[in-house]
Amino acid sequence: MARGILDLEKHFAFYGAYHSNRINVGIHVVFVWPILFTALILMALASPKPLMPLPLPAKTLPLQDFMVINYSFLFAGFYALFYTALDKRAGSLAAAMCLACWIGANAAAQKMGFSLGWKVAAGGQIFCWTAQFIGHGVFERRAPALLDNLVQALLMAPFFVLLEVLHDVFGYEPYPGFYKNVRNKVGAEIAKFRSGKSKKV
Repeated sequence: MARGILDLEKHFAFYGAYHSNRINVGIHVVFVWPILFTALILMALASPKPLMPLPLPAKTLPLQDFMVINYSFLFAGFYALFYTALDKRAGSLAAAMCLACWIGANAAAQKMGFSLGWKVAAGGQIFCWTAQFIGHGVFERRAPALLDNLVQALLMAPFFVLLEVLHDVFGYEPYPGFYKNVRNKVGAEIAKFRSGKSKKV
C-alpha cells in the first residue's frame, strides 16, 4: 500500500468525507468530468498553436489532427500519470478518459473557434460548478472539499467519481479491504467535523 502523495486511501477518505450523501455523490458523478472537459477546451483555446509538433508522421493515427501538444495536453497528461500511479487498473481507465477528453477538447476548440468556444466552455463550467455547490449546500450540508484543500479536491474529483461508479456497478476496489478502510476513515472525519460544528454552536 502506497504512502505519501500516492496514498489512495488517504486521498479517497479526504474527498469521501465531503461526499457522504448519495444525491450529492450522484451530482458529482454527472458533472465532475464535464468540468474537466470544458477546462481542457479553455486550455486548448488559450494555446491554439502547438507547444511542440506531435512526434508522428502525418496521418499516422485517427483523430491525429486533434492530438495537439498544448496546455490541455500537459494538464490531461499530468492527471493521467497521477491516476495511473495511484492504481494501475482503474488509473489506466481514468488515464484513457483524460486523454480522450484532451482529444475531444481540441476537436471542440477547433470546430467552434475562439469566439464560440470560450462561451460554451465557460457556460459549461458555470453550470456544472453551480450544480455541485447546490449538491453540497442542499444535500451534503457541508462546504465543498476545495475550500479546505483546493489542489487535492480538484486533482482527486474525477478519479473519486470514477472509483465510485466502478465500485457501485462492478464491486471494484483497488485492493481487498480498501473500501472498509476508507469507510472507517470517512466516518472518523465526519464525526470530527460534526463534533467541531456542535462545539461552535
